[in-house]
Amino acid sequence: MHIVLLNQAFHPDVVATAQMAKDLADHLARRGHRVSAVASRSIYGSAGATLPAREEIPVQGATHPIVVHRVGFSLFGKKGTLARLLDFAFFYLMAAWRVLTMPRADVVVGFSTPPFIALVALAARTLRGGKAVYWAMDLYPDVPVASGMLKERSIVTRALERLHRLIVRRCDATVVLGRCMEGRLLDKGLPRDRITFIPVWSDETGVRPLPREGNAVRDAWGLASAFTLMYSGNFGLGHDAETIKGAMLALQSRDDVKFVFVGGGKRRAEIEAFIKEHGLRNASYRDYVPREQLSQSLGAGDAHLISLREGMEGLIVPSKLFGIMAAARPAIFIGHPNSEIARVLAESGSGLLVREGDAKGLAAAIEQLAADPAGTKAMGERARQTLLGRYDASSACRAWAELLERL
Repeated sequence: MHIVLLNQAFHPDVVATAQMAKDLADHLARRGHRVSAVASRSIYGSAGATLPAREEIPVQGATHPIVVHRVGFSLFGKKGTLARLLDFAFFYLMAAWRVLTMPRADVVVGFSTPPFIALVALAARTLRGGKAVYWAMDLYPDVPVASGMLKERSIVTRALERLHRLIVRRCDATVVLGRCMEGRLLDKGLPRDRITFIPVWSDETGVRPLPREGNAVRDAWGLASAFTLMYSGNFGLGHDAETIKGAMLALQSRDDVKFVFVGGGKRRAEIEAFIKEHGLRNASYRDYVPREQLSQSLGAGDAHLISLREGMEGLIVPSKLFGIMAAARPAIFIGHPNSEIARVLAESGSGLLVREGDAKGLAAAIEQLAADPAGTKAMGERARQTLLGRYDASSACRAWAELLERL
């Protein structure tokens, strides 16, 4: 088959959707399919065209390379909501033109970045045949409503909700990231037979368990022997920051406990300002590391933090958990027990749950892990064991390939 992956970000971008797309493209190419990606020429969140318009990426063990078609570019980066909407509109037009004029696809997989880009997959099916698949990474307009950016009963929200329901009903399949997200769609009365749960994943070969001793990233960041809590990845508006800030204050006198934030997102400036305001010597923020160094970066933490504002469960499923599991590290999840993240941690015995707003509970959970190195290590080992065969790239991408081949 000729399969087209349509998403604003693709390799070499480091955001999670770009990494998922590249893993899936590699797997499909190795199964003998021809894979094209349509993405932006901009690194996600940055302005300007920095990536080549066309690129062929060879895949070991595959006959055909991945052909990447990059269209348009971000004019504004992340300078505001209106600016982002204009960038989205520009990408919509350019991506639609590319999908409708490139060699005909047997399947077009439209992600949810930008929202509703799966409409292009439906247009391609209508005009050229083939199948349309919607990969729901986040649910819209639910996310902006839950974030307070849209009013629940506004005309705009209702129009976008109808559009989203049309996509799910009309696409040949909709893939969701968690049982909580599946439940959200079913509660809307959307057809069960069009919805498939395939979890996000981590590359079990690319992210490996590493000991803390001799870790070059840990040494470069001056973590020494301190018990290190890491928050790695996007820290956006859908993630709870207040509970983490409260725990940081509660543990600010503990020189043997350190907090390290790695990555970006809308809350990065907030956290950096908080660290500076309170003079927290045991907390720091670091930039994203290249994917090739992800094992060392994730391994620099003794345990990891994942947060999701309550009410967001099922609208967003943070993918960072699965990299943490691949690195054989436990996680503390700050959020609602119904979230897919909380369910995986409970089922695998590889982490702890703290409810939003319970800063004292989070501080106590951190101290519990710090005081029990053997128990913390055992949690991490259970995480890695649970990943293999269920949440690893090989298993999840195989489920994806089988779905597309059935269609």
